[in-house]
Amino acid sequence: MRIDVITIFPSLVQGALSESLIGRAVAAGTLDLHIHDLRDWATDRHRSVDDESFGGGPGMVLTPEPLFAAVESLDPDRGRVLAMSPAGRLLDQALAAALATEPHLTILCGRYEGFDERVIDGLPAQEVSIGDYVVSGGELPALVLIEAVTRLVPGVLGNDASAGSDSFSEPGLLDHPVYTRPQDFRGMRVPDILLSGDHAAIAAWRRGAAQAKTARNRPDLHR
Repeated sequence: MRIDVITIFPSLVQGALSESLIGRAVAAGTLDLHIHDLRDWATDRHRSVDDESFGGGPGMVLTPEPLFAAVESLDPDRGRVLAMSPAGRLLDQALAAALATEPHLTILCGRYEGFDERVIDGLPAQEVSIGDYVVSGGELPALVLIEAVTRLVPGVLGNDASAGSDSFSEPGLLDHPVYTRPQDFRGMRVPDILLSGDHAAIAAWRRGAAQAKTARNRPDLHR
C-alpha cells in the first residue's frame, strides 16, 4: 500500500510514522509512505496556503489552489483522497477495513477553519473524522487513521490473526479482558477458567466477559 500525506507540518507526521509498527512496515517495503509539505505548492513569496473566509467569520481557510496542485502532482494515480475533518464520516473499524484494501490513499490534513469546500467537491475528497470533538489540525487524526488502516494490511502485523480478535472485529463488541503472569497480583487473581486448559470453556468465558465489558464501558454498543 502507498500512502501520501499532505500537511503544513510534515515533521509532526514524519517523526511518529518512523517508529514502531508503521516504521517497520516502511522498512520492510510493505508500506510506501510519502509526506509532503503543502507549502511547496504555494505560489507567493510568503508560501501562503490560507486566506480569509468569504462572508466573514473568525479564522482562516485552506485555499484550493495549493491543495489541488499537490494532489494533482500525484497523478495519474492519486488513489483515494481523504480529508481529515471533524465534519467528516466517523472512522470506525468497518471503514478502516475498507480502506485497508485500497492500493493507494492520499490524506489531506486540515488546519485553521478547514478546507475550502471546493477541495472536497472538486478533487473529490472524502471527509473523515476520528471523533465528535475538535483538535487543532488534521495531523494527529491522520496518524490515527494510518495506524488503524495499516495494521489491517496483510504482512504489517507480526501475526495477521491478531487483528481478528481486536475490539470491533465483531461489530458492536469490545475485546475480552486479558491476563498474564503473575497469577495473583495484590490479591487480584487470574480467573480460574483461564488456567483450566479447557479451550471451549475459555472461549465461552471470553465471549461472556467481552459482552459484559461492552455493556459496562460502551452501553451505546451493547445489544
